[in-house]
Amino acid sequence: MADLHTSEITLRVGLDENRVPEKLNWSAQDGGIENEEAKAMLLSVWDSKNQESLKIDLWTKDMPVDEMKTFFHQTLVSLSETFLKATQDEKMTATMKDFCDYFAENLNLKDQG
Repeated sequence: MADLHTSEITLRVGLDENRVPEKLNWSAQDGGIENEEAKAMLLSVWDSKNQESLKIDLWTKDMPVDEMKTFFHQTLVSLSETFLKATQDEKMTATMKDFCDYFAENLNLKDQG
């Protein structure tokens, strides 16, 4: 069997004395990202054996609420695009995008795609 190429993505979380995230940094060498700062992250993985999603949601204590709302909106839009790519289900994708529009409108997010 030939050697497979592997790629590593690393996350580094700096915690305060109460173990609350103060700093988030990530690196993805294959993507040219090295120790970039972030204010929030959402990570989901699929556990096929147990048929369940596992997740890590972190944000720094100085993440502004308005930025968190925008982050969630952009994540929802991205998830709807990924859902289409993975399933080819155009009808449900349209429903998801309608919700994204509703979400943005009700949070008064301007020009959010």
